[in-house]
Amino acid sequence: MTWSWSWSERVVIRDGVRLSCRDWGGDGGGDGGDGGGDGDGGDGFGTSPAVVLLHGLAGHAGEWDATAVRLRAEGHRVVAVDQRGHGLSERLPQDTSRAAYVADAVAVIEELGLIRPVLIGQSLGGHAAMLTAAAHPGLLRGVVLVEAGAAQGDPGVADDIGAWLKTWPVPFPTREAAARFLGGGPVGEGWAAGLEERDGGGLWPRFDAEVMVRSLAENATRAWWEEWAAIDCPKLMVIAQNGIITADEFDGMVGRRPDTWTASVPATGHDVHLERPDALQQLLAAFLRDVDGR
Repeated sequence: MTWSWSWSERVVIRDGVRLSCRDWGGDGGGDGGDGGGDGDGGDGFGTSPAVVLLHGLAGHAGEWDATAVRLRAEGHRVVAVDQRGHGLSERLPQDTSRAAYVADAVAVIEELGLIRPVLIGQSLGGHAAMLTAAAHPGLLRGVVLVEAGAAQGDPGVADDIGAWLKTWPVPFPTREAAARFLGGGPVGEGWAAGLEERDGGGLWPRFDAEVMVRSLAENATRAWWEEWAAIDCPKLMVIAQNGIITADEFDGMVGRRPDTWTASVPATGHDVHLERPDALQQLLAAFLRDVDGR
């Protein structure tokens, strides 16, 4: 089955930082953008919950297109955010703290009039979703972490990722060449889709490697168990069979919050939303139906 939904750009400015969003419209839980109505005008119940999607490090809102279309077809208001430092949002923000990412998510929810949405994030976006849910009880109807956790990160990961980003042979001559370099298949294509074409020719990243390194730095300084344990809304944690969440981290999160929905997607890696979108969409649909019935 195919759907004809399309998105329009909505821009939120917070403390001078431009945040670009793909607003897919819809009738549930908000002002509807150009595609829908006012929700129920109350606490967000009685209508399908709005959904806000947050990508991972060095990613872009377009990674969620297939998921956004599916969720829109199921009656949800859907907004995918280019987080600060990424995509069409502010490329060189001074503040790359976790608190800044959280405040951005809250600003998008409030400025777009989304009523108690479900916040879904992958990797660094999932971490931001977790911290948003912890810091703002009552703001969300539910939260989904895709390949994201609460344990302290490896101190060397940020520098390793920064070094890898600097090896990209930019400009890429074509999107196909970029997709091959970035791993091929749906993951390579998803990453390549976020590149921008410049007047001088070729395709370039829509992010700065140093900003990416700074965005990860705080995760290596501490764990976030207290924040995870403080979340009071329904939670879904999705991990990949070949992902980055260790068994100890998974057990630690479930042990602290045994009420968490959990799922492991087989035969996939960290970018499960690109590798196995259908499997992830099925999990999201079941969780959203449960949240909708509460």
